[in-house]
Amino acid sequence: MIRVVVVDDHPVVRSGIVGLVALDDGIEVVGQASDGAEALDLARHLVPDVVLMDLRMPGMTGIEATARIAEELPEVRVLVLTTYESDDDILGAIEAGASGYLLKAAPHEEIVAGIRSVAGGHTVLAPSIAATLVSRMRRGQAERPQLSPRELDVLRLVAAGRSNPEIARDLFIGEATVKTHLLHVFEKLDVSDRTRAVTLALELGLL
Repeated sequence: MIRVVVVDDHPVVRSGIVGLVALDDGIEVVGQASDGAEALDLARHLVPDVVLMDLRMPGMTGIEATARIAEELPEVRVLVLTTYESDDDILGAIEAGASGYLLKAAPHEEIVAGIRSVAGGHTVLAPSIAATLVSRMRRGQAERPQLSPRELDVLRLVAAGRSNPEIARDLFIGEATVKTHLLHVFEKLDVSDRTRAVTLALELGLL
């Protein structure tokens, strides 16, 4: 039996979800919450297998509650069930630790299958959500700054703590050339100092 907590701030919608989920003999709704704070309290008290989480609610949002549950109760899986599919909502939920993201308009069978899959340790994404994430990833890759091989060489040595004179000696180039490469790196990454250049390059996967 999969134990589920249903979270939604609209009573009628929440009751509808509970009724829909309860139709499956292998799923038991053990709790209901109307906001993120209540969801977190119930998760702590009941430790369900899955929390079926809405996103936009008064007080603590679904994303905030998801992050807290993921941090405090890693054994509890969160499956987002919402009407919203903006990039920020999707990425916010996934980054917070949600194991799945489905839309309320999904067929009953898809929602039940999603609960079962998430409870089994898998990740579930509605087709439109998966397409949005792939598009966002491709767009991010296309927008990633392109550094030349020599600029990357210089930046790697900066990351290793080398000074400009040391970099010049290591790469057998002039110190003025090192400064020029660094200026180009700063411009491409839109940063103003060496430390931020290195940290951003690491964040972007350039180093």
